[in-house]
Amino acid sequence: METSYRGFRYPPEVIAHCVWLYHRFPLSFREVEEMMLERGIVVTYETVRQWARKFGRAYAATLRRRRPRPGGKWHLDEVFLKINGELKYLWRAVDADGNVLDILVTHRRDTAAARRFFRQLMKGTGSMPRVVVTGKLRSYRAALREVLPSVEHRAYKGLNSRAENSHQPTRQRERAMKGFRSVGSAQRFLAAFSRISPYFRPHRHLLTAPDHRREMTTRFTTWRQATTSTGLPAVA
Repeated sequence: METSYRGFRYPPEVIAHCVWLYHRFPLSFREVEEMMLERGIVVTYETVRQWARKFGRAYAATLRRRRPRPGGKWHLDEVFLKINGELKYLWRAVDADGNVLDILVTHRRDTAAARRFFRQLMKGTGSMPRVVVTGKLRSYRAALREVLPSVEHRAYKGLNSRAENSHQPTRQRERAMKGFRSVGSAQRFLAAFSRISPYFRPHRHLLTAPDHRREMTTRFTTWRQATTSTGLPAVA
């Protein structure tokens, strides 16, 4: 099933730019509205909200299909999220280069949640890791025995800095948004944010200025190709 820009009076470039601004920078919907007004484009913050919800995850899914196949070593970590005064949990998996493979927001941090995340990872990546690196949480080991019994598991806190570091942009955005309202809204936003935002954050400290500009130019080209298609994947 596909969704398209049919019925939207704004061109795809405007919609894609608003969605990019919202996910790339810690901006509110009203701030995106103001930035577009400065460029002579009148769009309400409610419209930006609808675009972000409708197209954000579709754009992220398109980018995910274009990413290279993940390597054999995956790093997993989980952190708490405070939603309406209650503790929830954000699970995240990254590859050896720090690229986000997937995220999941759950009510609990137990074996069932870890098992659900592993199965989602297998389905989303279409591949299996050679090694899984996690923290000390026992739920990982129990879930791996059920889902990936043949995969090597390394549970050392000091080895998992890649996954832990990947949480930092989420924390910054969580503060800017003053938290999430529900598990569902957190999952919808972070599923898109965790793919779009890191895509425009190459390892700047490893690149010279000319190399960084070339890399960003390539990524902007890919973004335009991914967001101007009339047939984007529908995401529930």
